[in-house]
Amino acid sequence: MPAKTFLRYAIYFTPPPGPLERFGAEWLGWDIAAGRPPAQGLDMPDLPLPMDVLTRAPRRYGFHATIKPPFRLTADRSQAELIAAFVTFCAARAPAGVAGLKLQQLGRFLTLVPDGDATAFSLLAAEVVRAFDNFRAPATEAEIARHASPALDAAQIDLLHRWGYPHVMDRFRWHMTLTGKHPRAKIVQAHAALSPALSPLLPRPFTMDALSLVGEDAVGHFHLIQRTPLSG
Repeated sequence: MPAKTFLRYAIYFTPPPGPLERFGAEWLGWDIAAGRPPAQGLDMPDLPLPMDVLTRAPRRYGFHATIKPPFRLTADRSQAELIAAFVTFCAARAPAGVAGLKLQQLGRFLTLVPDGDATAFSLLAAEVVRAFDNFRAPATEAEIARHASPALDAAQIDLLHRWGYPHVMDRFRWHMTLTGKHPRAKIVQAHAALSPALSPLLPRPFTMDALSLVGEDAVGHFHLIQRTPLSG
């Protein structure tokens, strides 16, 4: 996309062009690669809530797995420097794989998660968080407060203050969010409705063979800056 600056940046996994990517964009209502809503949505029967209600919270982030959570760029670093460092990082790291992906309820959310041992995903994510922390402006008090849920334990509070986010390092869990937070019964129903259409699209095996640098625009939507293969 044309060069522009963003309010925040993040490093994601986004799927390559294909059926799963299209499904994710049409389900959420935001095409992160094109930077606009998809040309058409999905016709999904038997949903417990309207699709736009189920997906309202995750829509602006696009279909993705967070590797390094959104961060503001420090005043002394540029987007061009971030892109160059991102390309260099990806060129030195190898892809990571699992047996596949599966549709799973995580608490009051519906997600895609790895099927099998995802240790390699967690190790790569930790590397990313550490490698790009010098691009991250320190979290403000408001940002800390926004993430400081009463549900966090002491270790997560420490992670929040050290890395700007509580669900990193040993508290990281790779997932691709499909819904916002809803009553568990609604999520169970959404799982049943979504599974027949989505399950045939899920790769087996699944390889995370690229990372995506993304940026948040002024209205809060995330855009793909570039998707770069892990070629180390």
